[in-house]
Amino acid sequence: MASKKGNLSINSENMFPIIKKWLYSDHDIFYREVISNACDAITKIRKMDMMGEYELPADFKPRVDVILNDKDKTIKIVDNGIGMTAEEVEEYINQVAFSGATDFLNKYKDKANADQIIGHFGLGFYSTFMVSDSVDIDTLSYKSDAASVHWTCDGGSDFEMTDGDKKEVGTTITLHLSDDCLEFCNEYKAREVVQKYCSFMPYEIYLSRENEQDTETIKASEKLDSDIVIEEVHPEKKEGEEKEPELEYKIKRRPQLLNDTHPLWGKTPKDCTDEEYLEFYRKVFRDYKEPLFWIHLNMDYPFNLKGILYFPKINMEFESIEGTIKLYNNQVFIADNIKEVIPEYLMLLKGVIDCPDLPLNVSRSALQNDGFVKKISEYISKKVAEKLAGLCKTDKENYDKYWDDISPFIKYGCLRDDKFCEKMNDYILFKNLDGKYLTLPDALQINKEAEAEAAKAVDEDGNAVEAEVVDDGAKAGDSKDSEEKEPRTIYYVTDEQQQSQYIKMFKAQKMEAFIMNHNIDTPFMQQLENKNEGIRFQRIDADLTDTFKSRTSKKVAAELEEKEKELGEKIKKALKNDKLNIKLEKLKDKKMASMLTVSEDSRRMADMMKMYAMNGMSMGDFGNEGQTLVLNANHPLVQYVMDNKDAENTTMICEQLYDLARIQNAPLEGDAMAAFVARSNDIMMALAK
Repeated sequence: MASKKGNLSINSENMFPIIKKWLYSDHDIFYREVISNACDAITKIRKMDMMGEYELPADFKPRVDVILNDKDKTIKIVDNGIGMTAEEVEEYINQVAFSGATDFLNKYKDKANADQIIGHFGLGFYSTFMVSDSVDIDTLSYKSDAASVHWTCDGGSDFEMTDGDKKEVGTTITLHLSDDCLEFCNEYKAREVVQKYCSFMPYEIYLSRENEQDTETIKASEKLDSDIVIEEVHPEKKEGEEKEPELEYKIKRRPQLLNDTHPLWGKTPKDCTDEEYLEFYRKVFRDYKEPLFWIHLNMDYPFNLKGILYFPKINMEFESIEGTIKLYNNQVFIADNIKEVIPEYLMLLKGVIDCPDLPLNVSRSALQNDGFVKKISEYISKKVAEKLAGLCKTDKENYDKYWDDISPFIKYGCLRDDKFCEKMNDYILFKNLDGKYLTLPDALQINKEAEAEAAKAVDEDGNAVEAEVVDDGAKAGDSKDSEEKEPRTIYYVTDEQQQSQYIKMFKAQKMEAFIMNHNIDTPFMQQLENKNEGIRFQRIDADLTDTFKSRTSKKVAAELEEKEKELGEKIKKALKNDKLNIKLEKLKDKKMASMLTVSEDSRRMADMMKMYAMNGMSMGDFGNEGQTLVLNANHPLVQYVMDNKDAENTTMICEQLYDLARIQNAPLEGDAMAAFVARSNDIMMALAK
């Protein structure tokens, strides 16, 4: 064919500078684009063979070679795919953004739908100009009458296309690297980038160095390494030698295979072993801590999606947890943690997802705004919820073991996704003070017996009278006739050490509380309250229920109420605190003189205001609202105060009772602690006299 020169059919002379700088956010992505095109070319020629339009050689092995030459500053990407004719080069290369993949699919849409073609936009090839001063194409089409073609372009709008000298069917693309991009010709950098983007592409990818020197010759008797290829050397017989010289070899390294063409996610789950799942995890994520468990996604309808999600063992606070979900399209790496596909709360996991149906934009690194993407996200969320629910129902023992590690993202998922929350509602676990895990429905039932016992009344003589107890909440989320039922309360603990006195009281009355000490637990409890009518969470020091009080007749209760008013005035005066609520109760625990309760609503409001205070906002009086000082009428100190309101030591005793109650609730501030210590010393000195 005669030499031909022409002008690329693009609309603006500024197109190449734009492509070179802005087509892709990461310049190393050219490796992915060109190798993807090479894989497409191989897929096409295999299609031609399958349809009888071409016969592949019996020993045909599809492969892509990446050949580095740091001396000449070049990278070659070689494939044994379908190749191109001069007309196809004119059409697919000289017309920017004309997709050969799309053209091929349109042409063979009734025959070529078994395998997926990677390319879509016809721009991938031009990513090479981001790192190259010039690019050459040498190609030979599979068609019997085709001639080889050589094409070259220096990154401007001009190209040159001539007859080539390529003898084998396929395409070789040669990149003449820019001086500022020579790192991509480095063997280690090339391996890193190719394995990043192409580790699971469907055809074998090999890396080699074109200018690598042969090593010195070795004797045939010497052991050869498996990573080398050999070339026989027959030394000439020197004059005077009787024997023929021993056969020698020249050796050099073999091309390195960089990818796995059959990733684990492409297999059916029943054909995969636990060891394969673990090995895949270690290989892909370089994490040698075994994951807790995994979910194998395998869906063909209504869209094609495969993948494996691993639940890693979490050893850190929630905010610092970061997983990696790798997104693939036809085994081609797209990006990590694309929020449109992966629900935000599942990004705490590690895994891979391959979805050929994803609507990618030009760079393949982000997704078009498509309702289809939302369906994929919802499907992934649904499968995770089903897996967790199944574990809870069929393998509760292991589910309990996993819970502390997986609970942060399950709770976060419940906050972020209402549908996920509904699916997980009855499979959320609560750990009680003895380390036992209960589901939400079970947690709602746990204290009913103790509460029923406490609900019994007494007559005027102090004898127990059975009271009717309404069964008010058999199942989480059961809202039937809820307006006629009392809300069910789940008690919780945030600090086992700080709230130890309250815990002791609970255990003495055979009451259960659950440990909720994570920083996500407060909003999570509010979410469950909103989603489950009739459920209320309450910290164990938020109120004093009848369970902890001695039974009293109406007459005794009236007497206590009268004394409470008198005592309240004395306490408020001694503490100089008119806002403090005072309650006088006969407690079952006669050793506890006083305790402080803070209403659940007030505490939650205070927590919220503390968050605002961290941003520089004033808290005002929040933090001290809703406090109630409960005094035990069965304790001698409280009885002393009631009988000696004007005694010399009464004020000091009142202050001490209040501080003792506060210490059980939360640490004292600096000044308050100093006063408490000084007062304690004074009390001990008084006793020593």
